[in-house]
Amino acid sequence: MPVSLVTGGAGFMGAHMVKELLAMGHTVVALDDLSGGFADQVDPRAIFVHGSINDHELVDKLFAEHRFTYVYHLAAYAAEGLSHFIRRFNYQNNLIGSINLINASVTYGVKCFVFTSSIAVYGALQPPMREDMRPMPEDPYGVAKLAVEMDLVAARHMFGLNYVVFRPHNVYGEYQNIGDRYRNVVGIFMNQLMQGQQLSVFGDGQQQRAFSYIGDIAPIMARSAETPAAYGQVFNVGADTPYTVNQLATAVMEAMDLRSGLKHLPARNEVVFAFSDHSKVESVFGKHRETTLAEGLARMAPWAKATGARKSSSFGNIEIEQGLPPSWKEQA
Repeated sequence: MPVSLVTGGAGFMGAHMVKELLAMGHTVVALDDLSGGFADQVDPRAIFVHGSINDHELVDKLFAEHRFTYVYHLAAYAAEGLSHFIRRFNYQNNLIGSINLINASVTYGVKCFVFTSSIAVYGALQPPMREDMRPMPEDPYGVAKLAVEMDLVAARHMFGLNYVVFRPHNVYGEYQNIGDRYRNVVGIFMNQLMQGQQLSVFGDGQQQRAFSYIGDIAPIMARSAETPAAYGQVFNVGADTPYTVNQLATAVMEAMDLRSGLKHLPARNEVVFAFSDHSKVESVFGKHRETTLAEGLARMAPWAKATGARKSSSFGNIEIEQGLPPSWKEQA
């Protein structure tokens, strides 16, 4: 029976990954520092460890104790826009923490390391982004993700560590932290609606994203470690159909059966058009069903209402305030 480590296992994508792996018959250890996740989201059949990937002594202890077959690394502070202003924190959590896991994976003979990267590595390249494009990240979050991808290439060349890299984009669904005001626009909109607030839209709302339902991509990522044809490869994964943020706002209101106005905030420094090509992942894993935005939101909305509105807490350690969006600075 495979033994798998899921980092960020109490978070949004991690909790789904835990369930997928349990359904596949894996023994699962979920590691999470609960900075953005919730312990009650972890399937009780998994072994939950409250701790951080930045604690290399804890990481080494877990690897020595459990002798993991596979590692699914989903832990990250994935606030892309905020990463400009928390550069040290970003690199410590998203790069150095990842290196702790790679070191231990080499030392303890992990069979495959599955890494959740991001479409952010492409920056402002012309969409749809393809894996054969040269990555040009425009923010520290994307830089950190690309650096981990490069380190995995080096570790495979030097030590034979098998890996699979996924670049998902704009993933939404149940278990999303709707109280996080810096990332995950679907959750932000649902949370604002439940509090009777206007929906915050940066700029004119014509930014385009392909919003990806978690139920479409988690099974592919879970299967990847047991798919040798995927080893050493990078895959875009997610939805094909782009929507503007304004269109998303309307769709979220319909799914929640709640109405509100839009509050247009000053535009921030962000990529305007971001969606990717998925022909490569389909060539290895087969064609997967793409849940429509309306259907995915309809599945998430009852969960969000049952969970209830959550207070949007502020990030407490902004490192650079110059250029910080006013709506963030006011409450930072």
